[in-house]
Amino acid sequence: MRKPGSGGLVYSTDSGRMCPVCRQPVAACSCAATAAAAVPKGDGTVRVSRETSGRGGKAVTVVRGVPLDAAALATLGKRLRSACGSGGTVKDGVIEVQGDHVVKLLDLLRGDGYTVKRSGG
Repeated sequence: MRKPGSGGLVYSTDSGRMCPVCRQPVAACSCAATAAAAVPKGDGTVRVSRETSGRGGKAVTVVRGVPLDAAALATLGKRLRSACGSGGTVKDGVIEVQGDHVVKLLDLLRGDGYTVKRSGG
């Protein structure tokens, strides 16, 4: 017996990944266009820090607060990673660069015209 109001797709591999909000295929999602277009609002300061928690003791340089959309943030992340000569990722509006590159990233971002602060220790 089906409960009222609990309908919807449970699992399917027919159309690939599904949007959790509108339950449409990600390629045809109407809510992603409005969410991706929104640039996160902050105080205008880009913060660069070094983290080791949850990474097996390995250092990762984290860049937060860059006022760019997802595509421009991915491009900036690629440029920063290649300048440091290391790997990394862009997740949830945060750029992660493997290794301790705080000083180099501070200089690069200042050169791009951002207001940059070193956060953390």
